[in-house]
Amino acid sequence: MRHSNVYRVASKDIVFESFDGEAVVLDLSTGKYFGFSDTGSGVWQALSSGVGVQAIAEASAIAAADLEGFISRLLEFGLLAPADAPGQPLPGEIVSALAAAREPLSVDVHDDLADLIVVDPIHEVEEPLGWPAVKQAN
Repeated sequence: MRHSNVYRVASKDIVFESFDGEAVVLDLSTGKYFGFSDTGSGVWQALSSGVGVQAIAEASAIAAADLEGFISRLLEFGLLAPADAPGQPLPGEIVSALAAAREPLSVDVHDDLADLIVVDPIHEVEEPLGWPAVKQAN
């Protein structure tokens, strides 16, 4: 399956942060969060920054089939969407991170905190109930 060459974060509900080079991605709409291997973290950071797939492939030792499979999973999870834009250059710090990465390219999905994450902490606070107020099913 041939993918687009450039991607963007799929929606404003997808937020991410990097902790010591390890990316954690959170889908606020579902409450699922995603943990990446060190290689996956570097690739996520590149893809979410608009770096083209070709630039990632050329700067890393990742097999083309592995990279395509990883992108397919990110698309399936709704984390990325094809972008109609020119690819950005690969930043040197991501090149360095990919060169230092030792783990296979992977992403794991977790939903153990989903009930807490989908609570809207800004708009769901009710004084008598405290924070956060979990939405009650009707």
